[in-house]
Amino acid sequence: MPKTLLIPGLDGSPAAHWQQWWALRDPDALLLDLSDVSRPVPAVWEIEVAGAILQHPGAILVGHSLGAILIARLLAKWPHLKVGGAILVAPAEPRHSDRTESFGPIFEESLGVPAYVVSSRNDPWMSFTQAERLARAWRADVVDLGFAGHINVDSGFGPWPGGVVLRDELARRPVPLMPPEQALERAFYRA
Repeated sequence: MPKTLLIPGLDGSPAAHWQQWWALRDPDALLLDLSDVSRPVPAVWEIEVAGAILQHPGAILVGHSLGAILIARLLAKWPHLKVGGAILVAPAEPRHSDRTESFGPIFEESLGVPAYVVSSRNDPWMSFTQAERLARAWRADVVDLGFAGHINVDSGFGPWPGGVVLRDELARRPVPLMPPEQALERAFYRA
């Protein structure tokens, strides 16, 4: 099983969060400790996650909220990173907070890896319609959790074994190859 890198969002993942639960129970999972989770800086978070990917090539990225948006930024700007797949859970619209607006605008192109967007129909951080539109742009499959809020502790999510099932499905899917010239072009224009 490839390493699973769990990427928290704004204010991190508190003790009862499903990311904490996953990290404690799965020896192949690592919850990243990102800098200044209360006042995140996109470039700093990108470098921290890229460093973790370089240490664990082929990892599956599982981001919650702003962590999901960070994954989309990272894969659009650094397509040459070796990533096995991505699960973007409850992506958050950066414009909703002055603490997150520097993560916008949201990149809207193929992630280049097998991916799921896990969304809720009553998420206060992003409408289900916008999440579906982004999933199409990212060429990701949508997982509809119904009325699950922001898929966090406040909406009743502690342990979430369904996330592990999605990760296991992604681990079995082949990663599409990107032609080197396309990877170079994307990296050049996103710097």
